[in-house]
Amino acid sequence: MPQTDAGTIRRELFIQTDPATVFAFLTDPDKLMRWMGTQCQLDAQPGGVYLVNVTGRDVARGAFEEVTPNSRIVYSFGWDGATMGVPPGSTKVEIDLAPKERGTLLTFVHSGLPQPAIGPHTDGWTHYLGRLAIAAAGGDPGPDPRIKAEPC
Repeated sequence: MPQTDAGTIRRELFIQTDPATVFAFLTDPDKLMRWMGTQCQLDAQPGGVYLVNVTGRDVARGAFEEVTPNSRIVYSFGWDGATMGVPPGSTKVEIDLAPKERGTLLTFVHSGLPQPAIGPHTDGWTHYLGRLAIAAAGGDPGPDPRIKAEPC
């Protein structure tokens, strides 16, 4: 289960593949969209754009702050339209990857969230990190039930 405190979500997750593969699923647009999003633009270098249309209507936006290949990614994060009081770039996501026997330990921290946003973001990250673990390990997480169809 994720841990939360004062605007922060923390999660550790074991993924049955090497850190380089997990890193690619976090930084390569085609691989990222296998587990999250309908469109994305990623420029995984300090100052580069982080832009993911997560559900077909909810767009996450920020900028990469730190990128250490195969071990660490830090980016600012928020939502177009300031959904849940989290405007673009207003929070921080930190992901560390450490090799473990036959896999990778992913440590995830999302900080700076206003209290009302903790629950929905905990739910969202639990959902998407689970899908990441499946996809990065070579599985198919299936269609994302959170994708919102456009009205006819």
